[in-house]
Formats: sequence, structure tokens, C-alpha cells
Amino acid sequence: MKLACQEGLIPGDTFAAGLAKLAAYGFEGVELNGARLLDPEGLAERRAALAESPVRPSSICGGFPAELVHPDPKRRRACVDTIKRLIDIAAELGAGGPIVVPIFNANDRIPGLSPLRSRHDLEIDLLCTLLAEIGGHAESVGAVMFLEPLNRYESDALKNVAEAAAVVRRVGSPGIRVIADFFHMNIEETDIPAALTAAGDLIGHIHLADNTRLEPGTGMTDFAAGFAALKQIGYTGYMALECGFSGPADEVLPRSVAYLRRCIAEG
Repeated sequence: MKLACQEGLIPGDTFAAGLAKLAAYGFEGVELNGARLLDPEGLAERRAALAESPVRPSSICGGFPAELVHPDPKRRRACVDTIKRLIDIAAELGAGGPIVVPIFNANDRIPGLSPLRSRHDLEIDLLCTLLAEIGGHAESVGAVMFLEPLNRYESDALKNVAEAAAVVRRVGSPGIRVIADFFHMNIEETDIPAALTAAGDLIGHIHLADNTRLEPGTGMTDFAAGFAALKQIGYTGYMALECGFSGPADEVLPRSVAYLRRCIAEG
């Protein structure tokens, strides 16, 4: 398993300087910001810096509205097209692909057709239809899209790893995989290792944050047990920090690497 960090968390005046710090701290990957990749100058800067760095792009996060199942078909189409564009960029840079949340609770939602069909059922049907298109595109360029379940307070479209895995199984495309986030799992899962084991090889990416939403080691999460489950299913991919910091980044990041390496060894 390889450790990565979101680029927005890295200290440094330039992206290249941030990559140098990540390498010095012991990180192997960087999770890129989607908005910066969609900007031609931002993409050029990251392309050039990555060419000179041992740190590899793990994934892409953010940069577009989470509107994959929005009631407005134009906004759904814009979301699909942006995801496909980020998949193309991921393939070019050698990254896994973009992380996608179907929709947030605060967004406009599809009305239900009770008692015929619930809103949730309609959203899942629509999601699977669009993911089939996205997955086919990802397969064609050699990248993937990571489907993220959140917690009930942020989005009830997909609330846990099992729900996301069920969608991926239904779509049936190797171009779609699940991202499991330890912070969200702390809220929604009754047994984090069991949830990871049940999803098996559908897990394509991991986000790391403690139950405090700060860096791992600041709360009560049993990362060693979770990492043991990931080892059991043969997971060898990236695990990226997506969290706040309890102190200065130059202190937190190397400390986090040391802590996480111990948890991996214990697992």
C-alpha cells in the first residue's frame, strides 16, 4: 500500500516545491486537484513537475459540481462530460482517475414517485445508467473512476461501502471502482474491516482521516485493523490523506507518514 496526500494540503510556493516536500517526507503519491487540471496552465505546471518527481499522481479529487444525478439533464450531462475529461487527463498523467460523489444532500434532488418508486431508487437507476457510459470511456483510455460513498449528513445517495459496491457490481465495468474513506466509514460502518473485506477487489482507492477529521493518529480510528483487511483482499493501491491538520503541515505530514507506516506494519 502506498501513501499519498492531496495537493492542497502540501506546503510550498509551487506544485514542484510541494512534490519535493512530499518525497522528502516519504509519500509516494499526490492526489491532484481537478479544478487545477481543467485549467490549461495548471495542467501544464503539474505535467512538468510530475515528469521530474518520484512522487506519482494517485487520483483526482474535486474541481466540478457533484451533479451526476441532478434533476436537470443539462447539468447531469455537464457533470458526465467533465468526469470523462478528467479521466482522459488521468490516463495521460498515469493517475488512477477522478473521485466522484453522485450528489450532495444540499443539492437539488430528483423527486420520488412514491408509492411507485422512491427517490433513492430512481437516483440509483440513473447513476448506474450514467456510470455505464463513464466506465466504458474509462476502460477505453486505461483509467478508472472512483465512486465515493459519504456519510448521511453529507449525502444519502450512497451512505456506505456496501451500497457503492452494489452499484459497481450492477454496472459491471472495470472502469468504475469504489473509494473507501475512513472518516465516513467511522460514521456509517459497524465494522470497518468487514466492510472493506466484503467489497474486496472493488476497492480502488482509500482516503485517510481520523474520526476527528484531522490527520490519522489524532482520534480513535483503528487504522491497523483496517489496513489488515486491505492486505487480506490484496489491496496495493494508494491511500491519500484528506483531512485537516492538528498543527503545521511541515510537522504533521512526516509524523503522519511514520504513524501510518507503523499501522501498516501492525496490520
